[in-house]
Amino acid sequence: MSCRRYLISGRVQGVFYRASAQRYAQSLALCGWVRNRRDGRVELLACGDEAVLETLENWLEIGPEYAKVTNIEVISENPSTMPTTFEVLPTA
Repeated sequence: MSCRRYLISGRVQGVFYRASAQRYAQSLALCGWVRNRRDGRVELLACGDEAVLETLENWLEIGPEYAKVTNIEVISENPSTMPTTFEVLPTA
């Protein structure tokens, strides 16, 4: 199992990006979390099989209908505690 952190830039707040990302990640049986950042980006941590993470990453590039993604930074992670669900966290 692999984990990746994504920092998504563009018009990604106020367009249901977090809720849509949570639903999509859950449909892929991924674990992790998603949250807004005060700098206007969305941050997402996802853990699962490499192929499934690639599927998620393809969706993150597009996002929900009103989103306009301009950049995604991808960081490999080794979290100290592995998440067991996928949830929306408060803004950080």
